[in-house]
Amino acid sequence: MAEQRVEFRVDRRSGVPTYLQIVAQTQQALRLGLLEPGDRLPTAREVVEATAINPNTVLKAYRELERQGLVEGRRGLGTFVLRTLGAEGAHSPLRSALDDWALRARTAGVDRETAAALMASALDAHFPKEDP
Repeated sequence: MAEQRVEFRVDRRSGVPTYLQIVAQTQQALRLGLLEPGDRLPTAREVVEATAINPNTVLKAYRELERQGLVEGRRGLGTFVLRTLGAEGAHSPLRSALDDWALRARTAGVDRETAAALMASALDAHFPKEDP
């Protein structure tokens, strides 16, 4: 597989630990088909340079992804994707419908936060939340 690039964004004000933000962003990329089996994740050094976070934080995130069976570290080579999380991928009919909806919302003057709230409301209506 070709080497895919995923760019991590860290929100220091979110209250979510940085390593969990990296885990969640990787999981999302796997669900959307942006990362596929065989793709290499950015090295810890690359992530540190792009985000100015501690290298140990990146390694902790990658260890968690490895624990989940999603990636595998290969000494001297990097960290590679073992499996994806989504069957639909970024080019599915559902994704196209969502893209169309988002474009219509933006054209209608809906801001990002309102669009996110509308989507969250629809998801809550159709996907019951799991009990903790």
